[in-house]
Amino acid sequence: MELTRIPKRKIDRAKIVVGIPRAFLTFRYQTLWQSFFDALKIKTVMSQPTNLEIMTKGENKANSEMCLAMKIYLGHVASLEGACDYVLVPRIADFGIRRVMCTTFQALPDLVMNIFHDASFKVLSYNVDSRLKTDEKEAMIAMAESLGFSHSEAKKAYKTAHKASEDAYDQQVEENEKLYKKKGLKIVVAGHSYVTGDRYIGKPIFDYLKDNGIIPIRADLVDRKEALKAAHKASPTLKWELSREIVGSLAMHYKDIDGVILLTVYPCALDSMVNDMIMRKNKMAEIPLLQLTLDAQSGTAGLETRLESFIDIIKMREEQEDHGEE
Repeated sequence: MELTRIPKRKIDRAKIVVGIPRAFLTFRYQTLWQSFFDALKIKTVMSQPTNLEIMTKGENKANSEMCLAMKIYLGHVASLEGACDYVLVPRIADFGIRRVMCTTFQALPDLVMNIFHDASFKVLSYNVDSRLKTDEKEAMIAMAESLGFSHSEAKKAYKTAHKASEDAYDQQVEENEKLYKKKGLKIVVAGHSYVTGDRYIGKPIFDYLKDNGIIPIRADLVDRKEALKAAHKASPTLKWELSREIVGSLAMHYKDIDGVILLTVYPCALDSMVNDMIMRKNKMAEIPLLQLTLDAQSGTAGLETRLESFIDIIKMREEQEDHGEE
């Protein structure tokens, strides 16, 4: 089965509208994707930020074994019905040896095509897979060519988009790094970008921490090359790319923070293993740590109670250390 549903007839490129679900890897690649299509003069439309309606749509499309992030993603795809010709659903298998992605991202195009087999839109995809010797650049160029663009047009668009993406991410990392140097109690929220960056499930946690005088910092916004090196020292066998970045980020910054919140969604098998490793093996064990697992039924009251208790523990610890110094 081909990952990209593109009709063989010539496509009127000026009329193409590509939908981008505001979930999963969009939080990592939004600038890359939008800049790429902008350079090709293809109109894009983003789904709205996550809300209860989108989550409900996703739950109705998902089966019970899917994680909350997957349910949210399906809700975003469903919300794009009637708004676009194609929905972008890339397949990203890995970035090299021991740099693999969750199997969800490997199967995502096939899964979406099956669940939305009767939808008005088609699935547009590109395939990043080191076993096929296809990297991101080659995959995205091939995707553009399937839409009728020349190789040179696609190559130029990717070059523009890649630079825009790198610049935007570097700026995010720079702003995030400044938080480690600020005065005050600092808690790192360690979770995937599609959790920490989501307005519906991630933002309330950051807002609560800020309202209670805490400086919240995202572990996923980090110099990725340096984080991968640090992660290798913490666990040479850890293979999931996004998890390695988070573990490396914690290893790089644990001396600069007062606490860690391991934020995950139910039931994420990868996080259950990685978080256990962090709690048992990593030096993070020396720092107060809270594991929060979000599900579709999570209310804010329960979360706030746990966050309140965690903040109290950190403040008490800080007071004890201050008295000890005296």
